[in-house]
Amino acid sequence: MRSPPGNKGNFSTDIGQDLIDEALKAVEKRTKGDAGDPGDQPDEAAAAPSTPSAPEAAPAPEGDAKAQATGKDQPTGQAQEVEQLKAELELSLSRGRDLMQKLKDEHEKMLRAAADLENYKKRAQKEKEEVQRFGSEKLLKDLLPVSDNFDRALDASSASDFDSFKKGVGMIRKLFEDALGKHGVKGFSAKGEVFDPTRHEAMSAVDTTDLPPNHVHTEVLRGFTLNDRLVRPALVVVSRAPEKPPEAPAAAQGPPPEGSPGGEGGATS
Repeated sequence: MRSPPGNKGNFSTDIGQDLIDEALKAVEKRTKGDAGDPGDQPDEAAAAPSTPSAPEAAPAPEGDAKAQATGKDQPTGQAQEVEQLKAELELSLSRGRDLMQKLKDEHEKMLRAAADLENYKKRAQKEKEEVQRFGSEKLLKDLLPVSDNFDRALDASSASDFDSFKKGVGMIRKLFEDALGKHGVKGFSAKGEVFDPTRHEAMSAVDTTDLPPNHVHTEVLRGFTLNDRLVRPALVVVSRAPEKPPEAPAAAQGPPPEGSPGGEGGATS
């Protein structure tokens, strides 16, 4: 505002009417706002009549706002993606460590099982060799008394009592059979039985009428079984029916009758 040179103390203004209208509108808006909220402080727009208000800034274009928003959100989105990748990597590493531990445990179990199997094979082979070498130890212990009794019988063979010697040998035989019986060995006699090719072995055949054909006539060696399984068949001689003798030839015919050729009184030359 200015004062004319000749009029001191008088004021004049050159504010446009449009600015005055805008100031009045701002005061009215502020007055209405103060009526709605009495506790608020008076707005600076009350001084608007003495001070021209600056024109409002034009709104930014929509594209620039989106670009600014994208520029602000971009660092935050990248950080979240990095954090997510870190979490996934940590989870993968954890699962990998667990898997490797499981593989290690299974590998150790396999090695232990292989070692146990190898030890079992060695023990089985050792036991097999011991059975082959010492499996007959028990049988031998049972047969030793038989050998001792044979020695005693030979020592007493010079005695004149043959019956006592025979009785002693029979007792030794009985002791021997009992020792074999403890181990499942049993003898059987085939004399007089029907010839059985699964238990008997024929050495020869003899013609006889004492037994029916195909029967055991003579037993050369007894047969033996081990736990009901044939160990040695009995060696036998089998009976067979004798052949029928040939029929006698027919009797010679008598002399020819008289008058026949060649007979007495026959024709002569």
